[in-house]
Amino acid sequence: MAKKTITPARPAKAAALLPTPQFAPVKAGKRNINIDVRFMVDTLVQLLRTPSPTGYTAHALHLARETLAALKLDTRFNVKGGLIATWQGKSNTRGRALTAHVDTLGAMVKEIDQATGRLRLSKIGGLTWSSVEGEACSIITTGGRVYRGTILPRKASVHIHSGPEVEKGERSDATMEVRLDAKVRSGTDTRQLGIEVGDFVAFDPRVEVTDTGFIRSRHLDDKASVACIATACKALLDAGLRPAQRTTILISHFEEVGHGAATGIPADVKEVLAIDMAAVGPGQNSDEYSVGICVKDSGGPYSLEMKQLLMQLCQGADIPYKLDIYPYYGSDVGSIWRSGADVVAGLIGPGVDASHHYERTHVDSMVATVRLIIEFMLA
Repeated sequence: MAKKTITPARPAKAAALLPTPQFAPVKAGKRNINIDVRFMVDTLVQLLRTPSPTGYTAHALHLARETLAALKLDTRFNVKGGLIATWQGKSNTRGRALTAHVDTLGAMVKEIDQATGRLRLSKIGGLTWSSVEGEACSIITTGGRVYRGTILPRKASVHIHSGPEVEKGERSDATMEVRLDAKVRSGTDTRQLGIEVGDFVAFDPRVEVTDTGFIRSRHLDDKASVACIATACKALLDAGLRPAQRTTILISHFEEVGHGAATGIPADVKEVLAIDMAAVGPGQNSDEYSVGICVKDSGGPYSLEMKQLLMQLCQGADIPYKLDIYPYYGSDVGSIWRSGADVVAGLIGPGVDASHHYERTHVDSMVATVRLIIEFMLA
């Protein structure tokens, strides 16, 4: 008997709170290159509205593939499932790679409470339960059904539970649950819906683009960077230009759990530029209006020669940038180096406030990131 293939369901997309504002193209500094800001924002919003917790990323990866293929890049998926796009450059003497990740924080069903029919969860990625308390979510079953719910502490109501139990109660795997928007009174009822342990749970992004240029949403880490790469490629294509070196683009899908780019970078690549968010907050140098250049994270320093090159490119093109260190942060560069790749590597990205919570960035920061990607590809 032929093996039956189950096509994952595409969860319903949340409606926009406000119409997306119009954004005019921006010149890429001194070069005669236009950055299509509206394309950048539209690409980002589409990605944000496509659920992709680590392990359930097929729809987002196919969307990214469609976007890059429309820009005339050769695209394919590797065995692991990551998206690889190739753009032949003017030369092939020192291969380069760009990488960003499309997977996000999320959860899986860990347990179905027999007494209530509610769900206990196991976290995917480095999130805190307090960051998603009260958030709506989609439960995606193996059979393709999608159910809606809300993430809540077990003691949520101030009319039932008093004082510290509500205000200061522990938020943990044991105390948080999903209240299903379905008529269930027991674990048996829930299982009859087709929900089972191991089903994915995707948090609503709540995307909003303001007329002041801010973009608020969950999962800007790292879909903002994927949109930046696509926009940089479009800007070069529209200008009739191509990279100085053959450039491989890897859109990884296991970064949030530490091994996203461990495979997918060709062996002859010598320079890797990871595009990931720059963490904005107290004690950090990054902001939401420039491109961040990470010089060190929890895995140690990035390549000095790459840092120097990126700074020179920013200074030569008048790109606003900030150097920064992120002590509780890791990127795809870590998995690339740990896999044994013999490359120099750097990390840049748009500034994102409140990372791994309800995040925010600004169009200016994304444009600065696009400009630096363009300068890197042409250098």
